[in-house]
Amino acid sequence: MFGAPHPVIASASRFLPLPRRPLDAAGVSGQVRRWYENELGWPTVPGDPLRLAVGVRYDVLDVPAEAGYGALRRLAPGSPVALHGDRMLILVAAGSAEELPGLLEWLDWGSLPLDLGVIGTGGLMEAPSPPVPCEQGDTPLGIAPPPGRPGRVGSQGAAVWLRPPEPGCEVEASLPTLSALGGGGDAPDLVRLVNTVATRCHRVRLRRAGAQPSALRAQGR
Repeated sequence: MFGAPHPVIASASRFLPLPRRPLDAAGVSGQVRRWYENELGWPTVPGDPLRLAVGVRYDVLDVPAEAGYGALRRLAPGSPVALHGDRMLILVAAGSAEELPGLLEWLDWGSLPLDLGVIGTGGLMEAPSPPVPCEQGDTPLGIAPPPGRPGRVGSQGAAVWLRPPEPGCEVEASLPTLSALGGGGDAPDLVRLVNTVATRCHRVRLRRAGAQPSALRAQGR
């Protein structure tokens, strides 16, 4: 349904323009974009909401958060991880998206349905809210965090950083990669990470499948 057109207010000498987008909202968006592009050196794409170009500096594993939490120990301390609703977004080395199908086959997970996705070259990721220091009461961008979400900028349901990237650091050095296969210690090994995530995704699927009959009986079906 279409309403009546907005009137243009006229005076004897000029027409008044229609109201513009609030400057504070535009300022927040611009500052967040500059934080990603200037502080981190991560490419973004035009538009709102702000989105990050994947496949340049990193690829992204998209897994259930329940499964992802169990895999955090497989990551280096500085390896960025984000949450988006009930999904966890784990940054991995660029090119990992192309390797994932073969890697799952090699780990004997290829024939099983896993709720495990990957974003690679040409893909986009919603930009998580930049981290802010809770103890200071404001953000590096000078923006106060919204109620109910201390320490982050963003609306409810938006992506947020669980382990934020560090400005001035090369993110590639902390990301899980196939080149770490066979490395010792705490090397960020993509094989170990994928195997752990796949195992936990499988357990989550089995548990949910086992809970379905009970749920149906409770509904009287």
